[in-house]
Amino acid sequence: MGTIIDEDQALVAAAVKGSKQAWIDLVARYESRIYNQALRLTGNSADALDLMQEVFIGIYKNLHRFRGESKFSSWVFRIVHNKSIDLARRWRPPVENKPSEETDQLARLPAFASDEPDEQLAQEQMNAQVQVLLGQLPIEQRLIIELKLFQSQTFEEIGIAQDISENTAKTRFYSALKKLKDLLEKNYAMP
Repeated sequence: MGTIIDEDQALVAAAVKGSKQAWIDLVARYESRIYNQALRLTGNSADALDLMQEVFIGIYKNLHRFRGESKFSSWVFRIVHNKSIDLARRWRPPVENKPSEETDQLARLPAFASDEPDEQLAQEQMNAQVQVLLGQLPIEQRLIIELKLFQSQTFEEIGIAQDISENTAKTRFYSALKKLKDLLEKNYAMP
């Protein structure tokens, strides 16, 4: 794990000095993670691509400000967080009651390897339901869920990324999970 951090530091230093290849390597290293996070936050590929572009512009313009006091990935996802909040302020997506085409694509991503088609179909349906429900959460709660569950960040890292205490990150995460549970019960309860 330390080598990734060291490689990131070396690429950042080279990119700040003007190395185009170092910048290309940084983009390649983070583009799929940023795109996937943006897709989960926005719910559609066009907005995800716009958000990803804004994030990389923000990273590029501020790369010289990265001091190495945290992991580069934490710094990157802080920028993703800020750009996501900016996007949410400019545009609030309508709450959908059925999955979009992009959500359907996300639902097809396997959570568990299985050879059984009925298990795969059930998992795809559950993934689609979770995506719809995530879209109903406020952006701040979606970001906490994203960072903890999809980016596997610790509460300490989430706190740093969102400029909140570790305990506040925990509280917001469990509050978001409760809201998801309530939405799941409300929207998918048996009559």
